[in-house]
Amino acid sequence: MPGIRPPRQGTLPVQMQSRTVPMPLLHVENLTRSFGSTRALAGADLSIERGEIVSLMGANGAGKSTLVKILSGVLSAEAGTINLDGRPFVPRSPAEAAKAGVVTVHQSTDLVGAAGLTVADALLLNHFADRSTPFFVSRAGIRRAAQAILDGAGFTLPLDRDFGELASADRQLIAIARALANRADLLILDEPTASLSGEESRRLFDILLRLRKQGLAILYISHRTADLQAIADRALVMRGGRVVGAFSRPIDFAGAIETMIGRRLDAARPDARPTTGPAIFEMRDASLRPTGATFDLSLHEGEVVAVTGVLGAGKSRLLSAIFGVTTLGGGAMLLDGLPYRPKSPAEAIASGVAMAAEDRHRSSLVPPAWPGHSLSATISLPHLSKWYPRGFLIGGRERREAVQAITRLGIKAEGPLASVWSLSGGNQQKSVIARWEAEPSRLLLLDEPFQGVDVGARRDIIDAIRTRTDRATLIATSDPEEAYEVADRILVIDRHVVKPAAGGLTAPFAIQGISA
Repeated sequence: MPGIRPPRQGTLPVQMQSRTVPMPLLHVENLTRSFGSTRALAGADLSIERGEIVSLMGANGAGKSTLVKILSGVLSAEAGTINLDGRPFVPRSPAEAAKAGVVTVHQSTDLVGAAGLTVADALLLNHFADRSTPFFVSRAGIRRAAQAILDGAGFTLPLDRDFGELASADRQLIAIARALANRADLLILDEPTASLSGEESRRLFDILLRLRKQGLAILYISHRTADLQAIADRALVMRGGRVVGAFSRPIDFAGAIETMIGRRLDAARPDARPTTGPAIFEMRDASLRPTGATFDLSLHEGEVVAVTGVLGAGKSRLLSAIFGVTTLGGGAMLLDGLPYRPKSPAEAIASGVAMAAEDRHRSSLVPPAWPGHSLSATISLPHLSKWYPRGFLIGGRERREAVQAITRLGIKAEGPLASVWSLSGGNQQKSVIARWEAEPSRLLLLDEPFQGVDVGARRDIIDAIRTRTDRATLIATSDPEEAYEVADRILVIDRHVVKPAAGGLTAPFAIQGISA
């Protein structure tokens, strides 16, 4: 593939019992790193060979993110050694790591580009930062170079579209394409398919398998076992800042998950509860687009309903229309039997409807450079006018709610004043859920709530969701396994039309094949 550097020649061998064994591309030994009293890495060891895909599994807080940040030059280790291609590897920045051949694509795509840049600009940001790039570059030249990057990655994107208008999936594709064009020896992918459709994921897998044949080493971090079953040669399991288990193909994922969480996992789905409660929310003859087909939807008190479908089927648009972000194409909505048509999220919240959007980094968390990014402030943000009607902020209630959330949801944080950005992805998501647990609501909308969340944290969130019987919960997810695990009832959305899943509540593999 164009732009991918072939393996370096002359790799030094290691003599072992009269056999010559090639030195691993990456060898990490006894790596440690702490944050205050929290030990993020406690002697981590791992090796990765050229031409293999290694999955890195672990619960949120196990040390995966810290390890990746050290390998990508964002953080430094306190002790331990890293060797890359037989030489010491101590990157002081992501640019230095990339120059050495280690390229990381992070789960959050906020830094991939910015509003005002075109897709072509975003694809070439690394080249613009290179001092060897000519000062004057034509738009035609930028488009040609960007198209070459997309062709090499096998992706199709509109080169002239504004980056700020792109969905998470397209931003992820840009990040991956740019990484592949950076001549990597080791590619680190952090939840790369979290925002991708099934077709886009399969295309990515084909590319990764082709790169593996060319000698590229890939460290693949994901909580989706289907991803790992498709491409992983080995699985390494982290817990407590160490690698505590290694599994070769065929990978025993049940054993790997039990090793990851340190206990047996009860994978049985919860018993579906009968929908005997009153209808809290209804949609009648509703359409999500002006000329679209209509459908009916009812959600009952105490019920958890999941709607699943492929990327672009309309899941997020459905939740956005209910929350007042967008408008219905037609039809009516009722909340507790009364007409409901919010003109804004503020009106929806005032009516008792709450929502956690798909991309928590962009929609639910205050940027780390701004005031109000603590755990307590994150929970209190949408409730400030209610909690402090006279405008005087008193931290006591914020802290009490945060302390209760830490206990109730099992949030791993140093305390209520800890920055939410210091938390792992699963604990960040728990803090977003805690925001809407802090005040009563009649309808809770959750868009991809388990994105980037490990099995243990997912169970904590599911328990919190299903404990509340005074409201209805509607969950949008592209993963049928997640829908099967959390819901009393499963719906399928296709071409912006909602209908019951065939056969009602079925196993996830039966839901997987349903398109309408």
